Amino acid sequence: MKKIVVAVGSTRRPKLNAVWEALSVIGPTLDEAALYDVVGVQVDSGVGHTPLNRAELMAGARGRAEALVRLGRERGPDASGWEYFVGLEGGFDVVQDNGQRLVFLQSWAYVSNGTRGAYGQSGSILVPEALARRVVDEGVELSIAIDAFSGEQGVRDQQGAWGVFTKNLHTRQDSFRTAVINAFAPFFNAKLYG
Repeated sequence: MKKIVVAVGSTRRPKLNAVWEALSVIGPTLDEAALYDVVGVQVDSGVGHTPLNRAELMAGARGRAEALVRLGRERGPDASGWEYFVGLEGGFDVVQDNGQRLVFLQSWAYVSNGTRGAYGQSGSILVPEALARRVVDEGVELSIAIDAFSGEQGVRDQQGAWGVFTKNLHTRQDSFRTAVINAFAPFFNAKLYG
């Protein structure tokens, strides 16, 4: 059986698990004769610690995937089998609605096969204003602010802010899984996308 390795631009467990879960759903449609493996590699996103708009979120996800493509080319045989490159980025999208600032948490994915790529997004959830002030106005990194806000430690490596906001009905891992499936759509549904 053919082995396809998917390189992910992170070593964080929720992100890696999200890619595994997405592949369990889309893998047979992508290539029914393949076995999949996921490799996590820490790479830089090229954006700040907590993106504050959609453009930064998208740039961060794409930046991670493109860093993996470059790394794969540099490593040559050491990266053998890397066929897809996945960049994941979470952060905020700050918008104005009827004169009021609204801050949404979003998760984005960018998937590349080394020559073409596609974005996927998870959806959005409203961020409580007290947390938004800490991150957006005071510049505190989301991973630090969500720990203090929730009274827990290591939230980003567990349920994430998504889990805190939804009482674990939808976690960080769930959010990234959705984004990854959406980003892979032009690959597993290539006929539709051309």
